[in-house]
Amino acid sequence: MTRDEALQLALGLPDTTAAPHFDRTAVKVAKGRIFATFSADGHDMNVKLTPDEQPIYVDSAPGLLGAIPNAWGRQGWTQLKLAVADRNLVEALLTAAWRGATPQPAPRRKRQG
Repeated sequence: MTRDEALQLALGLPDTTAAPHFDRTAVKVAKGRIFATFSADGHDMNVKLTPDEQPIYVDSAPGLLGAIPNAWGRQGWTQLKLAVADRNLVEALLTAAWRGATPQPAPRRKRQG
């Protein structure tokens, strides 16, 4: 998977935009948060998973995925080596990260009485 292919998959998710973010390209949900970043050299993609999702994905693809080794990683930020990743894995990661960044509607209150 190339950087451009993965970026197109990310931008294919609803209400997403891309913009420069330090030395990377960030993808975020409109009115939401950044859920993925892509390195300028095209070698890796970082996605924001939940801390519960992260070990499931990392364990399913050892050597391809890993928690970023700092506080960002403890928050769920996970790095993927793009050159050896297949489309299904990239789509699954981007979808999970997009879902986590999408603003959730406020819960409806139950009517009393």
